[in-house]
Amino acid sequence: MKLTVSIEIALPRERVVQLLADPAHLPKWLRGMVLHEPLNGMHGQVGTESRVVLQTGQQTMEATETITRREPANLHGIPRDIVVHFERELVAKGMWSAARDRLTEAGPETTLWAQENEYRFSSLPMRLVAPFLRGAFRKQLQQHMQDFKAFAEQGTDVREAKG
Repeated sequence: MKLTVSIEIALPRERVVQLLADPAHLPKWLRGMVLHEPLNGMHGQVGTESRVVLQTGQQTMEATETITRREPANLHGIPRDIVVHFERELVAKGMWSAARDRLTEAGPETTLWAQENEYRFSSLPMRLVAPFLRGAFRKQLQQHMQDFKAFAEQGTDVREAKG
């Protein structure tokens, strides 16, 4: 199953890229983030594997994330015509996913963040049900982007949100 979502953020691209790349900010905008710790390598660097724990309600998911692409490697002084790429794979019990982020300048103070997601499931029941969950997956991805936008633009922390 493949999905693409995007959002415009009212900040310069370099600032958006630096906020996305900083692991200290993940719990502020990624709902349910319990843990994100490198098992080897440095956070955000190509080849780094990290243990990721997410919790939604009573359900906890543990996965291994591998950074597969980060271009450019230096996130400071990025030329305007360069597209910034972050890519990672996530492997959890019964599931593999890949996220491919592209960040471009939509204007001098605006960034377009587009993310392509691909999901593969190993169990037959999940493979049969996945097409019916497409809307739920899309809604969750859009929520993550909206939460990041609120964090980046206004400093909103999802941990302080009510409900």
